[in-house]
Amino acid sequence: MPVVKEVHEIAHKISSMEIRGAGKIARFAAYALQLQAEKSKATNVDDFWYEMKQAAKILYETRPTAVSLPNALRYVMHRGKIAYESGAELEQLRFIIINAAKEFIHNSEKAIERIGEMGAKRIEDGDVIMTHCHSKAAISVMKTAWEQGKDIKVIVTETRPKWQGKITAKELASYGIPVIYVVDSAARHYMKMTDKVVMGADSITVNGAIINKIGTALIALTAKEHRVWTMIAAETYKFHPETMLGQLVEIEMRDPTEVIPEEELRAWPKNIEVWNPAFDVTPPEYIDVIITERGIIPPSAAIDILKEEFGWALKYREPWED
Repeated sequence: MPVVKEVHEIAHKISSMEIRGAGKIARFAAYALQLQAEKSKATNVDDFWYEMKQAAKILYETRPTAVSLPNALRYVMHRGKIAYESGAELEQLRFIIINAAKEFIHNSEKAIERIGEMGAKRIEDGDVIMTHCHSKAAISVMKTAWEQGKDIKVIVTETRPKWQGKITAKELASYGIPVIYVVDSAARHYMKMTDKVVMGADSITVNGAIINKIGTALIALTAKEHRVWTMIAAETYKFHPETMLGQLVEIEMRDPTEVIPEEELRAWPKNIEVWNPAFDVTPPEYIDVIITERGIIPPSAAIDILKEEFGWALKYREPWED
């Protein structure tokens, strides 16, 4: 009862950060489940459902911090589980899973558009915006504001060690937006010329704390110091349901060779450790608003989003665990 090779390939690309960004990870996870359902050669419903659970488990174990991934898996697999336990036949269950995956991907893409529309209302003509890492939702806010005719300029931080800032800078520039590309440590230096900070999120906790690419917290702290408005653009599937039960978000530690090339690292003294956390936690008091497809909320309202969107998830075991 094999998991199709496309699922393994997507899982590897997520784990190696070839597929990066919480939204993109979520959409590819849903797409991987769609491919598993489409390509499965199972001849009965029990074998098919077992394969789906195995595929979901492989995907789930790739990135521990980006809650968008398990939320995407939950969206698809929970609907499949209900159908399976209700006695659905093989082709009926296959259709339900494929449709759920397509629906999640469509809703995710529409959410980014909606976030852009709402967030752009908070951008004023002449604003200088600072952003960090690469977030489709954050880019949507800036792109929409630019398309509305607002004269903006964006300061993009490099976002070491994987340089996601380069992706953001090039994408914004492709829309015609003027971009200033700076090293991460220059964020405070240029905050005095910044009017707004717009960043994305990988996870959002029940108290409104933001888990995002390492360096986000320092930029938000600097913005707070300079009284610069900080906005987080994030789809509702970035909200972390387990934090309602007190679970802490695991901060992913990545390979030190992302920071120091392997050949150089081998020559370093053995008593030097290289730590490479992928994310940090920004306290809610450093954030002014969170822009979601459901509306613009203060961080304190994160619990309301979680109750409405994922309250059901706390009642069940993960569909790929039982």
